Amino acid sequence: MVQYTELLIEMAAKRRGEQFRWRVVVFVESIKALCRLFLLRLTNRRPLLTPPLPEREIDPNMAEEPMSRFDGAETPPSERSENMDWTMPRTGLSMPSLPDSSDISSYLLSKVLTADDIKPPKALLHRVKGKGEIGEILFILRPVLYAFALQRWRNDRRNWRPWLIGLAIEYGARQLAKRDFKERLAGGLRGLTGLERDELRKRAWSIGWWAMRGAFYENITK
Repeated sequence: MVQYTELLIEMAAKRRGEQFRWRVVVFVESIKALCRLFLLRLTNRRPLLTPPLPEREIDPNMAEEPMSRFDGAETPPSERSENMDWTMPRTGLSMPSLPDSSDISSYLLSKVLTADDIKPPKALLHRVKGKGEIGEILFILRPVLYAFALQRWRNDRRNWRPWLIGLAIEYGARQLAKRDFKERLAGGLRGLTGLERDELRKRAWSIGWWAMRGAFYENITK
């Protein structure tokens, strides 16, 4: 809710002056950080994701259902298709449409289940400890600290100090998280789950957005 209304709140605060606007920005970022810290505690120190609640393509509860109840007189759900082209006259069962013969490999790969597809939710993310927990907390607090720095040097938009502080915190948080995974997981970074690899990749790309922020944008990009 805060994310959907923060822009409206900031626009309303701007009417009361630049100083009041930055106070509101810091307050909003602090509320968001508190919510993320509570979520970190609620998940027993598991790293946060973007989006916070990713959806699976396959429900593991459905994958665990025994297939013995399908005795051949009924088509299992995994073999059903939304586009059923032909109904068998004697049994009344519907045959699913076949894939294009030129795309058999892609069709078969789409039907393959990976380990992450059937793991319980708690097994999809490893808990962070030590360096990893410090890195996750820094990653959560980085918008608040960056907003504080922008408020401190709000009269000089070309000042490099807020930009360097924000970039250093984000890069440091990423390095702490990677080092924690390398030291604790069997196989290092190769032991990460799919969700963890995707999140690390997203955080790596987010570092590139610093080229569109603060002093870097004002002095170079712009």
